[in-house]
Amino acid sequence: MIAKVRGNSKIEGEITVSGAKNSALPILASLVLTSEEVLINRVPEISDVNEILSMIRVAGIQVTFSDNEIMVKSSSNLKGELGNFDSNIRASILLLGPLAARTGHAELPYPGGCAIGERPIDIHIEGLNKLGFLISEKGDRIEATLGKIPKEVKIKLRFPSVGATEHLMMTAAIMNGTHTELSNCAKEPEIVDLQNFLVSMGAKIKGAGIDKIEIEGVKAFHGTTHTIIGDRIEAGTYIIAALASKGLLKVNGASSETFNFIHELKKIGAQIITNEDHVLVKPSTLKPFKISTGPYPEFPTDLQPQLTFLACYTNGTSEVTEKVFENRFWHVDELRKMGASIEKIGDRTLRIKQSQLHGATLIGKNLRETATVLFAAAIADGPSRIEKFEIILRGYEKIWDKLKKIGVEVDILDQL
Repeated sequence: MIAKVRGNSKIEGEITVSGAKNSALPILASLVLTSEEVLINRVPEISDVNEILSMIRVAGIQVTFSDNEIMVKSSSNLKGELGNFDSNIRASILLLGPLAARTGHAELPYPGGCAIGERPIDIHIEGLNKLGFLISEKGDRIEATLGKIPKEVKIKLRFPSVGATEHLMMTAAIMNGTHTELSNCAKEPEIVDLQNFLVSMGAKIKGAGIDKIEIEGVKAFHGTTHTIIGDRIEAGTYIIAALASKGLLKVNGASSETFNFIHELKKIGAQIITNEDHVLVKPSTLKPFKISTGPYPEFPTDLQPQLTFLACYTNGTSEVTEKVFENRFWHVDELRKMGASIEKIGDRTLRIKQSQLHGATLIGKNLRETATVLFAAAIADGPSRIEKFEIILRGYEKIWDKLKKIGVEVDILDQL
């Protein structure tokens, strides 16, 4: 898909963010843990959600998806082997442990996802091994077989991996008779949302959002109804774009409690008013900054490309350090095409000088980078052309409608 972005726009108006992509994917993967009916509201209609739904359907789950609502009918014909299904998303690995725990054996394609670094799954595998699973790899596929079920398990994650925390929490929850203690856990709000969902189905879990999570495995889960939290990364993308363009923007639909990054933006001069269910961004004069990404509650890595773009609109020279993924710099070359003055210092730090961006021919390479170049193009002087624009559909729901509401004009030149 090739998109033409008009440019010379101010990001202003009012939008409502969707349900969180990073919450929806693990919650949908955990649907394989129950054989009873489940209703999930506020599910974003994005391509990553459609892919995880395709995978759980192959596993035997009967699911319908309409108007941001997922209905799962009772299902008892679960299978752990997903055949020749190919995965393009990272979250597919979350099915490995839960399917193996319920069926005894699971076989999945190796997980895909954006090229933002190695993102190895060794932390997942180490944890599953301690839970009693035998893991093997066959080319581009990975298998898990349930062995002897342990009574007591203590797992300290080498890094507070979001995916590994979710994966081990989900798997341990259905291992009846096993007490599991996870430490050095990721603390993101999406993990708290996953815990709330699992507990509503009968799981015995406590501690999500802090360093240590304790799980008492149960024999079976029952049905439930759940509403997914708002997407703080989507909200952050729009907030940063509004700040860069000095626009007045109201962002509805995400609790201010999840906006840990807002205090960093306020430090650099951003005028942002937070409320229980919305955020108001006012035109602001920003000063240069030095900000590093890190595990929650540090500044989110998923907003690092957008932050780099914002640095072009500060009065001076800023530095952005990426501490989570070693290769999350695809956006740098694209912003340079638009006139951004960006220098790489060492392996993980960018030095960005105030720059006047202009239109250019750009390429979407991963989800957050594509969102970044979209808004950079919207604000830049003159029109831009973005190739592989369809990548943005992986994580930004109803993007066309929302862009219109905030004054961004995009024309599709080539539809795939």
